[in-house]
This record gives sequence, structure tokens and C-alpha cells, in this order.
Amino acid sequence: MPFAIVRNDITKMQVDAIVNSANPRAIVGGGVDRAIHQAAGADLLAARKKIGNIATGTAAVTPAYRLHARYVIHTVGPVWQDGSHGERELLRRAYQNSLRLAAESDCSSIAFPLLSAGVFGCPSEIAIAAAVQAIRDFLQEHDMDIYLVVFDRKSFKISDTLFDDVQSYLDERYVAELLEEEYRGDDRDHRIAACHEAAYLNATEACVSEAAPMFSAKDADAGARSLEHLLDDIDDTFSETLLRLIDLKGKSDPEIYKRANVDRKHFSKIRNNPAYQPSKNTALTFAVALELDLDETRDFIGRAGYALSRSSKMDVI
Repeated sequence: MPFAIVRNDITKMQVDAIVNSANPRAIVGGGVDRAIHQAAGADLLAARKKIGNIATGTAAVTPAYRLHARYVIHTVGPVWQDGSHGERELLRRAYQNSLRLAAESDCSSIAFPLLSAGVFGCPSEIAIAAAVQAIRDFLQEHDMDIYLVVFDRKSFKISDTLFDDVQSYLDERYVAELLEEEYRGDDRDHRIAACHEAAYLNATEACVSEAAPMFSAKDADAGARSLEHLLDDIDDTFSETLLRLIDLKGKSDPEIYKRANVDRKHFSKIRNNPAYQPSKNTALTFAVALELDLDETRDFIGRAGYALSRSSKMDVI
């Protein structure tokens, strides 16, 4: 899966590159910056000093030393003022430049913290929206496994409704201990680090709805389904229907599976197995990627034996 939100300690991620929310000067800051330097050892700071100052929104790469990664990509997110000083654009550039460096370094996987959301004071809803949008845009043109690493349970809850097969490595008690002992700075740092579930959900849902709305804004006429000639063949399996819908929509396979947050290897399994049985979340993400209306979505996920439910947040979205 090319994009996932995970609950983990970013210093424990086994990826090609770990992104550090760095201080603009060649010193060790607080939060994620301090934790990464502690895990990597003194050599990381020595390498960081050779780089010198890093401008906001830009990025630089060093070896990862004792981390479970090849590289550390140091990027500086904006300090939030009031949103009228170009903070959103600078935050977007921080993600873009980090991803560019990862691609240039032949990385196949990368882990990000939530940039600017800690001591830099960026509102949580803006931080999560910027991350999701920048990562989705990058995946339209590149193949890479990208992880957005969060600690708290509320932030991770986003992934329960938007992503399939998301991994959670740390139990709640261990995460709480890390926040208390390793990532806590002064009292202000601790307050800013608190996550707001409702804001996260609203911002992320907005990103998804802008990228590929699932339902039509007006009620569909039950007797006028644009794909009726395709979907009335009850012998078509989910896999067969998916491939025919991609052709019917005039889209390429990569365009659809990337929008559905499915990697090439996973999609190959779907393509080569007419009897492939997806999870409900996978079926729904393909419906989103294909921009099916409500009636078409019901038919489509029905091929996999699923139905929409008013009690499921993912279904309602």
C-alpha cells in the first residue's frame, strides 16, 4: 500500500528514509528532532552541521547512522503565525522537497512525522490536510511506500475510516510513555502536541472529497444508471468489473490504483485473479477512485458481497 497512517515511534520505522522535523539551525531541537538524534547517535548531528542552516520549506539529506533507515531527510516546516504569511505553501513545499530528495536517493519507502504540528504551532487540521494532499499528489506520478507516523490514538483513528490494512505497532501505554518521556518539551510543547480528532477527520475527509467524490450531489435516478449495461451481468466478478470500469472510464490502471491507495503489486494480484475477494474498504476506495455515483457504488461493491450501511462512517463518507 503506497500511503498509510500508522501509530509508531518514527525512530523505529524500517524504511529507506525517515523525515526529521528539523530546526532551521544546525542544533538539536525538541520533539521529533531530539528523538531522531538520540536514536541515530552523535554522527547525525555532525552530518547535520555540515549542511548548515536549512531554509523553511526546503530539505537536505544525511545518512541515518544507527536508525533502521538509509537516510534522514531534514526539512523545516513553517512556524505558524496566523495563516497569512505563506505558511500553507511553505508546509506543502516541505513535503514536496522531502519526497523529491527521497526519489532522487532511490528510496522505495519513507516515513514522515506530522510536520509543523508540534512546537511550531500549526493547527492540526491544516497540518493533516497538507500532509495528505502533498502525499497524494506525489503518488500520482511516483511509486513509493509513504507512511505518516502519528503517536496518539485520536490521530490514528483517521486511518480506520480512510485506509485499508493500516498497521499499528505500539500499544497505547507505550505510546503514552514515549510522549511523556521522549517527546515532551516544555508545557507549551505538550499542549500543542495534543491532537484534535474532529479537526483531523474534517480536514482529511475534505481532501478525499476534493480528490474523488464518491456520491453525486443530487439523488440518482434509479432507472437511469450510466453503467447499467456493464453491471447487469451478474456473472462478472469484482475483479472483472473493476477492470472493465477502468476501461469504460477511459482511465489507466496506475491512475486508478494510485487514487485508491493500492500499490502496483496489490493491483497485479487483483488483475490476475478473477476470483479476488477484496475487503470492504478496498472495494469502497476503488469506487471513490472511479468516481462512481451512489447507485453504481452499490452495484460495484455488491460484486464483492458488500452493501452500504448507514451505521458505518466510511460508507456515509
